[in-house]
Amino acid sequence: MLEATLAHLNSPTIKSSRTYEILIVDDGSKDDTSALALKLASQYPRSDIRVITLEKNLGKGGAVRHGMLHSRGHRLLMVDADGASRFEDLEHLWKSMDKVAPKNEPAVAVGSRAHLVKTDAVVKRSMLRNILMYGLHTILRIVGVGDIRDTQCGFKLFTRRAAQKIFPVQHLATWIFDVELLLLAKQLSIPVVEVPVEWHEVAGSKLNIVKDSLQMLRDLLVLRGNQLVGRWKAVPL
Repeated sequence: MLEATLAHLNSPTIKSSRTYEILIVDDGSKDDTSALALKLASQYPRSDIRVITLEKNLGKGGAVRHGMLHSRGHRLLMVDADGASRFEDLEHLWKSMDKVAPKNEPAVAVGSRAHLVKTDAVVKRSMLRNILMYGLHTILRIVGVGDIRDTQCGFKLFTRRAAQKIFPVQHLATWIFDVELLLLAKQLSIPVVEVPVEWHEVAGSKLNIVKDSLQMLRDLLVLRGNQLVGRWKAVPL
């Protein structure tokens, strides 16, 4: 994943038009992720790579929030480290962002796998996984982000101004945090554009389909309940 990322960012076309930094966030893991990340980073002395090691596991949402709040770029890309998304598709998100936020106004471009629904990437997944996927989409329509066909893709681009408005008021640190980010963007009138990207299933996921789906449902109810009663508010900065 890191090799593919750097190969793209250091390509002549990209390197001549923008600078970059890479933040690798280790969410309190016990498998020497930080040591491996530092070892890999040392192989690229000319690249700005920082490794953040959290003292305890916060959950994916907490790790992403920490990384976003410590990033320094004008545009911030959240991307899973498993390589499921094709990093070169950043350019599709970038072009869409240029259209919706030419001066880096608050905006979000989300990678979407919705166009892959009838392809092998989705068809070959287990029946249970697909049933839960469609169930989640139904719930999301009720919650208020049904206009986004794929909320869970780990490939999202934020302008700095959008990130500074959204992440400080994020509460959820679990798998469903993406939904909260999109709801916050909607409440803050921040435009969100959905962009098709390539994606493939990667073995080794720690997601427990049944257990984590029930947790997602619970967190969605907690999220919506707190927003409806006004405990969790998106306050424009």
